[in-house]
Amino acid sequence: MIKRFLQKVFNKKSKAEIVINRADSAQVDTAKRIPAKIHKINKSLISQAALKTCEGLQKAGFEALIVGGAVRDLLMNVKPKDFDIATNATPEEVNRIFRRSRIIGRRFRLVHVLWGNETIEVSTFRGHHQAEGDGQTADSGRILRDNIFGSLEEDAVRRDFTANALYYNPAREEVLDFHNGVADIKANLLRMIGDPVTRYQEDPVRMLRAVRLSAKLGLKLEAKTQAPIQKLADLLQDVPPSRLFDEMLKLFLSGHAVESINALREQHLHHGLLPLLDVVLEQPLGERFVMLALKNTDDRILAGKSSNPSFLFATLLWHEVLKAWEQYKSQGHNFIPALHMAMNEVIATQAEKLAIHNRFTATMKEIWGMQPRFEQRAGKRPFGLLTHPRYRAGYDFLLLRCESGELPMELGEWWTQFADATSEARTAMLLPDTMPKKRRRKRKKHATHVEPAADVQDTN
Repeated sequence: MIKRFLQKVFNKKSKAEIVINRADSAQVDTAKRIPAKIHKINKSLISQAALKTCEGLQKAGFEALIVGGAVRDLLMNVKPKDFDIATNATPEEVNRIFRRSRIIGRRFRLVHVLWGNETIEVSTFRGHHQAEGDGQTADSGRILRDNIFGSLEEDAVRRDFTANALYYNPAREEVLDFHNGVADIKANLLRMIGDPVTRYQEDPVRMLRAVRLSAKLGLKLEAKTQAPIQKLADLLQDVPPSRLFDEMLKLFLSGHAVESINALREQHLHHGLLPLLDVVLEQPLGERFVMLALKNTDDRILAGKSSNPSFLFATLLWHEVLKAWEQYKSQGHNFIPALHMAMNEVIATQAEKLAIHNRFTATMKEIWGMQPRFEQRAGKRPFGLLTHPRYRAGYDFLLLRCESGELPMELGEWWTQFADATSEARTAMLLPDTMPKKRRRKRKKHATHVEPAADVQDTN
């Protein structure tokens, strides 16, 4: 507490200076307080874990409010997937209050509070990143580390879009709106807080987030918010691949991946993120395959089903694998070794731009590696493929290839019937084996070495 008090007194930049220097700070401390009878948030949509987290912090004497996308979704009468809490308690203080909690992050320290299978993310109110403290900025303006704490009003300035700078106090059942976010939501507008160029330079990932939220929520990008995106798209090259992967994963699993991909193209943000997206317009077959995969993913998510990121990224990169595979085969490499070389090359190239987690790439390789086996419909091979632990994912991948026109539909239909058939019917469905039989190596017969008999002396 003393440290925070001294930091406020001896800041490198005073709060007044910071407010004056920011174009977005007009009326920053005059939040609109919207009561329950006006906002009409349905409290049954709020996670009990989020309510208990707020209650625990408030009982300990701290401010605690639900913040960001959850409040936005509640105002739109949509059940939020995740709940974030903002508080004036430091990460260490939050960690002491909740037994099942852990401090995470270095660039931006947070606390994860665990309630059963649910995790509530708690962040301390942020101050201005140029104030004195644990903050660091690159020459480009990108914030490298941001652990400077401040007030609720300062925290509201630090949020990205007006629709995300909304706070809900469960105890008072009121919404705090510092930047007319509620009005923008009603107007179907996504507006950046402050100067968009500066905010994108601080965190280039905000450009991807703008596209994702616009597509997901059906909000139109405000003209000033959209204007600099194409010009600043190259700033994404300086973002750590792991952060890009996390944001792209949210985009693809938003339930609106098709709209998001189209928006990425319109804003010229897709270049370099995924190699396939750079050339997909030049490959009609590849584009159809990817769009079918994204449409299937959207349908599953909107129906409340889960979607495997490994499968999704396997589809996005498949035609890159095909291209590399053909190159290796043309260089004289054998069929299967060439495929494995192609898979490794594509994964390694992709890791430079988008760090796909190893737990996903392992499954991606399994899905890709199964594809040649689906074309082998003779002997014992089909029976063995049915027992593969990733068979279902590989089969779904095959059906997409057939539906896109890459393979004949007859192949997918055969496997559908084969999987559902009885053992006898499966045997009848097998095709003649045209695969060259492997020659068994003849074992060389080694002559048995016989030791010469020892001389026996007659003792008689």
